[in-house]
Amino acid sequence: MFTLKPPCDEAAILSSTTATHGQRGGTWVLVCTILGTSMAFIDGTVVNVAIPAMQVSLHATVSDAQWIVESYALILAALLLVGGAMGDIYGRRRIFVWGVVVFAAGSTWCGLSHSITSLILARGVQGLGGAMLIPGSLALISASFSSAERGKAIGTWSGFTAITTAIGPVFGGWLVDHRSWRWVFFVNVPIAVVVVVLSLWRVPESRNEAVGRTLDWPGAALATIGLCAVTFALIEAPHGGLPVKLATVAGVLALICFPFVEAHSSSPMVSPKLFRSRDFTAANLITFFLYAAFGGMLFFLPLDLIQVQHYSATAAGSALLPLILIIFLLSRWSGGLIARYGSRMPLVIGSCVAGLGFGLFLRVGSGGSYWITLFPAVVVLGLGMAISVAPLTTTVMNSVPVSEAGVASGVNNAVSRVAGLMAIAIFGLILYVRFNTVLDRELQGFSLSPDQRYQVNEQRPRLAAAEASTPQVRRALDDAFSSGFRAVLLTAMGCALAGSLIGFAMLESRQTSMGAPQRH
Repeated sequence: MFTLKPPCDEAAILSSTTATHGQRGGTWVLVCTILGTSMAFIDGTVVNVAIPAMQVSLHATVSDAQWIVESYALILAALLLVGGAMGDIYGRRRIFVWGVVVFAAGSTWCGLSHSITSLILARGVQGLGGAMLIPGSLALISASFSSAERGKAIGTWSGFTAITTAIGPVFGGWLVDHRSWRWVFFVNVPIAVVVVVLSLWRVPESRNEAVGRTLDWPGAALATIGLCAVTFALIEAPHGGLPVKLATVAGVLALICFPFVEAHSSSPMVSPKLFRSRDFTAANLITFFLYAAFGGMLFFLPLDLIQVQHYSATAAGSALLPLILIIFLLSRWSGGLIARYGSRMPLVIGSCVAGLGFGLFLRVGSGGSYWITLFPAVVVLGLGMAISVAPLTTTVMNSVPVSEAGVASGVNNAVSRVAGLMAIAIFGLILYVRFNTVLDRELQGFSLSPDQRYQVNEQRPRLAAAEASTPQVRRALDDAFSSGFRAVLLTAMGCALAGSLIGFAMLESRQTSMGAPQRH
């Protein structure tokens, strides 16, 4: 999915307790980690642009399209913290390299897939690889640079990954328009080969010798089962049936058991004591609502632009480029807002501005050029997210002791990813219900033959990608999807405003720093 890089990625370096006194293969470490994580970040931005082409090629429904994104996001979110712990225990370079290999294998499988089931399974393999390589990249940087050079190295890593994230949708759209959606995945393979060769040749191995804990497999299993089952139930809810009911029960039970298991685990994946901090809890709630709004809305935006507004894949990928550039250019400025104003004001205002940005997207499809309809919404949403993202990271890191900073950053990172995948499922259900309500109303005024009406009903699960027998039906399908998308936008606005209210009610107006300041 088109996604903003999750918060607290840079802060994850604080989880390392390895003492370093100078650079150890620093330049090569940066090259390898930038290339490796860029694969995962680019993949997160290009897939949404390619989904309309995948729908046509594989005759996929919208729920199928949701699973293309969700299978990757679920595995990544559930195993991200486990992947970081594996690097500390078994060797950071080893786990990073294995992550790159698994990700490349998943990418190859995606590109070769000729059924929607195969593609969904392959995306899950990509998520497994991403869960190993993303935390491993930052841990390698932490172990390879002295404390004096580490901030500059993280800044370089962050800058390059931000650039690749921004380029991803444009490049992916060009590949879809001029080659095939399969090349969105195939391009990862040569990059992976280069990363593996350079890593084994030039990157030194490191591990956290002070870590004696075992992996929290029970916690990881419960989180994975719970998230997968609940997401399945939400996505497949329109179809109903016993599988949906069973998945709902299993998912809820697993998620209820998760905090109890973590509370009694010797090495919990998510430490319950972190949530004793009011600011930490508030920051993670704001992260959840804001990233749910952002990720959920941006999953469906390319579908509207390409299938209803008739943008090319390249144009749809380019449409949101200003948003990422605004966040990138203003993140250093916004990171210093907490020092002057505390955490409450920037997070309350930033969430409100983001909510206004979501509201401006309601004008898309009302007629007019990109610069009149879409561009203002992109700019305002970019400003809102820019005001919020860096202060969210800073609030999380300042709300816990330095010794807990790595775990805290990992929790916040996982929260942002879970928010996005849950939002795609919930927003999809909202859109589906609204789409069918409006389509039924539109079709009442048409004189359709029984065969034509049967065809429309068979095509409903594909939403705007449905094939229409007449121009009238085509307009009805487009109008129904547009109405459903507006319902999604209103829900996103509500989520952003909920985040603002949480910030106002729970955050201290002036925060006392317990941890390390945010590096930019």
